[in-house]
Amino acid sequence: MSTFDDPFDAERGLSRSPCACGQHRSTAEHEQAALALRCEPIQSDDKRYEGVVASAVMRAVFPKDAARRAFLKSVGASTALAALSQFFPIKAATEAFADAGAPEKKDLKVGFIPITCATPIIMAAPLGFYAKHGLNVEVVKTAGWAVIRDKTINKEYDASHMLAPMPIAISLGLGAQPIPFAVPAIENINGQGIVLAIKHKDRREPKDWKGMKFAIPFDYSMHNYLLRYYLAEHGLDPDTDVQLRSVPPPEMVANLRAANIDGFLAPDNICQRAIYDGVGFLHILSKEIWDGHPCCSFAASRDFITTSPNSFAALTRAIVDATAYASKAENRKQIADAIAPANYINAPVTVLEQVLTGTYADGLGGVKTDEKRVDFDPFPWQSFAVWMLTQMKRWGQIKGDVDYKAVAEQVYLATDTTKVMAEMGLSPPSSAYKSFSVMGKAFDPTRPDDYLASFKIRKAS
Repeated sequence: MSTFDDPFDAERGLSRSPCACGQHRSTAEHEQAALALRCEPIQSDDKRYEGVVASAVMRAVFPKDAARRAFLKSVGASTALAALSQFFPIKAATEAFADAGAPEKKDLKVGFIPITCATPIIMAAPLGFYAKHGLNVEVVKTAGWAVIRDKTINKEYDASHMLAPMPIAISLGLGAQPIPFAVPAIENINGQGIVLAIKHKDRREPKDWKGMKFAIPFDYSMHNYLLRYYLAEHGLDPDTDVQLRSVPPPEMVANLRAANIDGFLAPDNICQRAIYDGVGFLHILSKEIWDGHPCCSFAASRDFITTSPNSFAALTRAIVDATAYASKAENRKQIADAIAPANYINAPVTVLEQVLTGTYADGLGGVKTDEKRVDFDPFPWQSFAVWMLTQMKRWGQIKGDVDYKAVAEQVYLATDTTKVMAEMGLSPPSSAYKSFSVMGKAFDPTRPDDYLASFKIRKAS
């Protein structure tokens, strides 16, 4: 059951509704109701907050659908509410919750780069997830990562789409004064690829790539770290054997067409657009390097979180809600339609569908299918942050010792997100740390220095 659903509807299940307005069990039911002029979003904050409190009480009293539905069908919704009110002060709790939970700011600006990694942030506007959680959010298309960083630091944006390592770099003051930032949600997992220019279709072995020029979106990016990792595992030093250039994602295809670069590791919609335009082919998906890796994040400054905690909480709920919706394969075509327009990603729907559904042309005459080419899971694993820190040290972005655990837990808000997900009826993991494998090499987040020391190719100290 969604936080703002009517908890006294005997026909509604406890799982999150896939309807954007939050009042129907499916998109089809929503559309049918809209045609009959029955889809009326909840307008008043009082009603919305009452739903939050009543939902929590109903979940506690009736954790099983069968028992809850039987109770409601036998006594009716109004009698059920009156009965529960005898034992729990729902009205008083609603008033207290409203006083504590009302957003300090409802009109917010959130910046994004036009890539499919930002899918939950973008789609939350046209599909109504921000409005559902009491916010009026303007999502602002932005040219590049440095601009995103600067506008968020300067408070032109209240929060923003960021590459997963960016809030760590900003918090540590890498290249500037340190400004505390935090990540309540990961935007996407997987969803990148290495694309080469068509002229290199017979140069599929990385050992043959010496002297080639590759684009990455930003120095503090998973794209940079994954490409460096891939090259190094094939015996190439990314600092001496190839050239790496930072290029904004929207400019990558044009640079590939002009032969300014030989390839790139970029978001999937950029990869697929190069294939669609006939200028490149997909060498490898990023999930073949590390299946389940994070890419982008939803981030905000600690200052915004401190001064507008309720607005931040509502934003986080909206993003988590949208991410859960995006994680379902049956919603991907609808999402592709929603984020394709010029004010969002500005891409052919065909390109976005190939990315989001996982059935795609590879640029070499083949059609492949991988439903997990890109996926969406909001949980900000702190072990992800630890891995990023090892790569920052490996390539000389961090000098000296680093307290991996302290930084990870300061920036990646796993505890807060666990609470939000549980309140929304989702299932957060029981721990913020997990082990995983990158190109067959195991990573133990409790032993980051041992992991770092195991690499033969790294930047000299």
